[in-house]
Amino acid sequence: MKYILFKEEEGVATLTFNRPSKYNSVNQGMAFEIQERLDYIASNNAIRAVVITGAGKAFCAGQDLAEVIDPEGPELRDIVSKHYNPIIQKITQLNRPVLAAVNGVAAGAGANIALNCDIVVAKKSASFIQAFSKIGLIPDSGGTYILPRLIGYQKALAVALLGDKISAVEAEKLGMLYRVYEEEDFDTSVQSLAERLAQMPTYGLALTKQAFQLGQNQSLEDQLIIEGHLQTLAGNSEDYKEGVNAFLEKRKPIFKGF
Repeated sequence: MKYILFKEEEGVATLTFNRPSKYNSVNQGMAFEIQERLDYIASNNAIRAVVITGAGKAFCAGQDLAEVIDPEGPELRDIVSKHYNPIIQKITQLNRPVLAAVNGVAAGAGANIALNCDIVVAKKSASFIQAFSKIGLIPDSGGTYILPRLIGYQKALAVALLGDKISAVEAEKLGMLYRVYEEEDFDTSVQSLAERLAQMPTYGLALTKQAFQLGQNQSLEDQLIIEGHLQTLAGNSEDYKEGVNAFLEKRKPIFKGF
């Protein structure tokens, strides 16, 4: 792999955007490498949790604009449909918890890749920018979908129209992310959180993720039916049996996941 780093350790896969000199902006090669690794994760049951982060000072600055203006480069519609849309779909459909560890600026598509992950944490010095309006574009990579659901329609639209830089601390207050960590605590906190997720009943976590996603567009009555169906699936799992037995036996459970 030329544009990303990838490692597996203790059930945790870490995917790192690795174009630090370009603030980890995404080109075609990087987009396809990300997609390939997400497909690999989906096929490997030994991986129980995923961390997505960036090398250097940035998380991801979004699209590499040099590629957009290159006469030999891909067209904008293909960049959206073939590069970013599959990444967002693979992250949101992945039946493992995906943790975005935002180590620096997350701009444009980079911000929306982070926000579409299941849990988002950030360094105190990190920031988020919906930079699209500054060059006459609209938020893509699921931005128009996820932002209003995270922070409400009015604030989301203002963030998109104005393109202001939002600090990690402000983003946490708005509800865009789960937690902000001090610089010196970031790496160990991310690792601890990822390992905690990997040791949990990952089948149940996958069903929980599915239930929350379906609940975005359901009536209460329909969602109650969905919950009943997914709860039945969870209740038939070995992890559920292990969790109940461990509770009754007053011991720490050992979950196997898928």
